Amino acid sequence: MNASIYPGKRAATRELILDHAYALARREGLEGLSIGALAQDVGMSKSGVFAHFGSREELQLAVLQAGQQRFLEQVKFPALSQPRGLARLRAIIGAWIGWIRAYPSGCVLLAAASEYDGREGPLHDKVAQQQAGWRRELVRTIGHAVENGELRQGAEPTRIAFEIHALMLGLHHDAALFGFDEAQGHAWAAFERLLASYRPQGGQGGAP
Repeated sequence: MNASIYPGKRAATRELILDHAYALARREGLEGLSIGALAQDVGMSKSGVFAHFGSREELQLAVLQAGQQRFLEQVKFPALSQPRGLARLRAIIGAWIGWIRAYPSGCVLLAAASEYDGREGPLHDKVAQQQAGWRRELVRTIGHAVENGELRQGAEPTRIAFEIHALMLGLHHDAALFGFDEAQGHAWAAFERLLASYRPQGGQGGAP
């Protein structure tokens, strides 16, 4: 086989396996990933799957990485076109809500946080690293809003990021159980009330 072609074909096969693994993890969780079921799903042997992912744990870590990349591509990166501060924060929240609409009951990242929060090992560490990284992104964006004077001086970005994250977890919960549209309305209203509580006194602070 032509050596210049094989690496590309191997990479494409790996991506195909990973796409199927991601879909399976959305339904069953990372702990529900089965090499046998995955091999059957993609029409390969178990040894063929293992040739691309040397262990089940390696596959699970790759699925987590793929989930993070998809999340950032859909939520963070589009928002970077907005000015730093509340405009960018609102863009992030809008895209995050869009992500929840697409994955109301099958977000791999959220499920992994529940699966591994009380465990030890590489999967727990990867989940914690991802969640901490995203929280830092929120804190940074909120900090810019404080610097801009859109939120009052002295407001704690870490606390606001926690509150926003709690709102989004509530949206995930209600969207899956009670329907997305009503839950989305509640989430947006709660988000705006949260921002209003941190406005500079006597000013609108960049409200739309």
